[in-house]
Amino acid sequence: MGTDKPAVRRVVIDEGSAGQRLDNFLLRELKGVPKTHVYRLIRSGEVRVNKGRAQADSRVEIGDEVRIPPVRVPEKTEGPAVPAREFPVVFEDEHLLVIDKPAGVAVHGGSGVSYGVIEALRRARPTAKFLELVHRLDKETSGLLMIAKKRSALVNLQDQLRDRETGKTYAALVWGDWPAKLKVIDVPLVKFVGSDGERWVRPGKDGEEDAKRSISLVKVVQRTAQFSLLDVTIKTGRTHQIRVHLQQAGHPIVGDPKYGDFERNRELARGPAKFDRMFLHARRLQFQHPASGETVACEAPLPPDCARLVDVQP
Repeated sequence: MGTDKPAVRRVVIDEGSAGQRLDNFLLRELKGVPKTHVYRLIRSGEVRVNKGRAQADSRVEIGDEVRIPPVRVPEKTEGPAVPAREFPVVFEDEHLLVIDKPAGVAVHGGSGVSYGVIEALRRARPTAKFLELVHRLDKETSGLLMIAKKRSALVNLQDQLRDRETGKTYAALVWGDWPAKLKVIDVPLVKFVGSDGERWVRPGKDGEEDAKRSISLVKVVQRTAQFSLLDVTIKTGRTHQIRVHLQQAGHPIVGDPKYGDFERNRELARGPAKFDRMFLHARRLQFQHPASGETVACEAPLPPDCARLVDVQP
């Protein structure tokens, strides 16, 4: 813990924080302070917005002055330094950034990973006032990832995702011959924590309380002796949705370390193809620009190792 006596802080809201809920703003300003303590400060009236009491769910706007009472923030323990890193840019303007994320890179730190794309980007762009993930991709998945450069863009794009107004298409290579008639998978999914402490997802049953409706549209792009290359467009954005939907249909994704066919994955990694990753790639993304309203369509070609695998198979 720090030894200096903390003082009252008065923070004027700028564009980077405008529109944010008061509780979320404080949780960012007071990183490391327990959530319960932050909410207690708001309830007690010690936090003031423009000299008045405010609720946790009230929004702060540009020019508002927030009084933050003296709070002792735990000193950061020095973890590994985050290296600065840029990623291939597919689209960028002053509102948002779309990158082509490599496989094997987490989108953010946490759960055993000390940093991810967003932390590395912030380090690479120290003058950027605001950089936030609009959505997520699994660590093993490659492809298009949206990052907001303004809070207004973040809120707008997340609303579009929630209302399913964006088109997200993934290239997935699965084992076996995908049945041509199976074009829509409408199977609810349930999240749970396994005995290993990991997050897992399984198909749910009708009427199951925690099951969330999940819809994936599947189109066969190419067939080989061993594989089917699919285009999967998701109408809902559930955790591990495509991976579990394809697996429960009897055709797991090639290289999937969690829901895949481990024996065949191992053979493929050791064989002549030396393919040792999950073949799931966010290849197309379409959305309305948060400022202009125009349709933006981004594409990311298959990574070279994926393209080679599809081409080299008989």
